[in-house]
Amino acid sequence: MPTNKGSFKLFRFAGIDVYVHWSWFLAFWYFSSQPHQYSNYGWNALEVLSLFLIVLTHEFGHQLACRQVGGKTHDIVLWPLGGVAYVSPPQRPGAQLWSIAAGPLVNVLLIPVLAAIWSASFHLGWPGSNPNAYELTHQIWRINLVILIFNLMPVFPLDGGQILRSLLWFPFGRANSLFIAAIIGIVSAAAFVIYLVLKFVSPNADRQQLGYLVLIALFILMNSWSGLKHARDLARIAKLPRREGFACASCKAAPPIGAFWNCGKCGQPFDFFLHHGTCPNCSTISNSAPCLDCGAFNSLPAWNAGPTMDV
Repeated sequence: MPTNKGSFKLFRFAGIDVYVHWSWFLAFWYFSSQPHQYSNYGWNALEVLSLFLIVLTHEFGHQLACRQVGGKTHDIVLWPLGGVAYVSPPQRPGAQLWSIAAGPLVNVLLIPVLAAIWSASFHLGWPGSNPNAYELTHQIWRINLVILIFNLMPVFPLDGGQILRSLLWFPFGRANSLFIAAIIGIVSAAAFVIYLVLKFVSPNADRQQLGYLVLIALFILMNSWSGLKHARDLARIAKLPRREGFACASCKAAPPIGAFWNCGKCGQPFDFFLHHGTCPNCSTISNSAPCLDCGAFNSLPAWNAGPTMDV
């Protein structure tokens, strides 16, 4: 997934930093300069800005929902293929489900609002008096609908794929649900790439549009592959013997026994709990350690708090 590296901070809202990647400006220039039914390219630019404003509200839906279930929110990054909301919801299927579903729910709520604006522009006579503005209201409604439909596709890592994973989590567990969702994503993305390649060689193909779709398909493929590897890691972690007397303050899982934490100075792996946070190789003291189950960082005193939970 992209990070905020190579990005510029736009603003901060509700404690959430919003960044835009430098390549977004190239995409903005490219799509703004494409031929359209508007009378000038300024309206193209407004349409592209509307697209990313809708994407931004979608990502804020993820962030605010994550806070509602007690999770942690991080940055939002806008980039050419859309937006990414970095969230850390609690490792519970219900919390994950709400954090993911809230993004598309924003688009659902926008449908009647944008439809009312489009309808009002028609009744105000804009098709004849201001056709550019009327077409823009139509396109904004259409863009929001396309974003909703695309994101609800049950393909990991799209929202629909992650919703499917959260629902599968209830009967199959965390690792198996991610494994199933990732396999579906890999198969779907690979099939889509093959379809696009076949379309690309046809004589009347729109190769620019197909190239953009290939990038999206490759993005899905790479992230599904990463999800598959992460599912395997989760399955291995779940089978490890656990150390008694410690529990993650976030997910309540006991840490596994073994050298699974790396020293921040020398890089040597060691058992954080056996050595009480002190690297046996260079004697560097680590103040906290990540939970291998949920990723939350806890200090050693925090690890001693609360009862453990089966993984």
